[in-house]
Amino acid sequence: MMRLARLFPLGVALFCGSWALGEDTATLAAPYDPTQHWEVDYESGIIWRFTGSATPLSYTVLPQLLTIKSPLVGTIRPFFGGDLVIRNRFSLLGEPIIVGPEHHFMGGSASGIIEWWDKRRTRSLFFSSGGGIGWLDSKGHEIKGAQGEDFNLNWFAYAGARIFLRSRLSASAGVYFQHISNRYMNPVNPGLNAVGPMLSVGWHF
Repeated sequence: MMRLARLFPLGVALFCGSWALGEDTATLAAPYDPTQHWEVDYESGIIWRFTGSATPLSYTVLPQLLTIKSPLVGTIRPFFGGDLVIRNRFSLLGEPIIVGPEHHFMGGSASGIIEWWDKRRTRSLFFSSGGGIGWLDSKGHEIKGAQGEDFNLNWFAYAGARIFLRSRLSASAGVYFQHISNRYMNPVNPGLNAVGPMLSVGWHF
C-alpha cells in the first residue's frame, strides 16, 4: 500500500505537464461541452489523520469513489475569461483503512459542485462540499481512541483541476478532506478528520 502513496507525486507531475501542454492536446475535445452532459468518474486517493480529530490514533485511509455528475443546473455565468457552472455530484464510497483500528468505511455522499471552465471547455477548476452516511467496523469498545459506532455521518470538501486528455476522456488532481463521526449517537465519538491527494479519470457522455 505504501507504494501507492509514492505514486501520487508522479501522478500529480504528469497531470501538471498535461495541463501545460493542453493548448495542443485538448483541442480534440473543443466541440464537446462537458457541462451539458453526464459524467462518471473513478476517483482514488490517500488521506491521513490530521489535527482536529479527537482520536489520538494514526489513520491512513484509501478513498475509492465511483462518482456521477449531472449536466449543469441553472445557467452558465461568465467569469474571469471562462464560465462558472453548478452541477450535482453523487458518490459511492469504498475506503480501506490501512492504518488504524478499523478496516474499512463504506457509504455514499451527495453535493453540488461548482466548476470554472475555459471557453473551449478543455480545462476546469472545481470545488465541491457535501456529505452523506456510511458504515465502518467500529472498534471503540475494544480500543481507546477508535470509533464507537458502525453507523456514521461523513462530510467532505474537495478542490482541484481537470483537463481533457482526448475526446470525452478527462483526468483530474485535487485535495480531498473527509470527516467521519457518529454525531454522538454513541458516547464514544472521537471522529476522524483526514486529508490528502486525490486523482481521477472521468468519462463524459
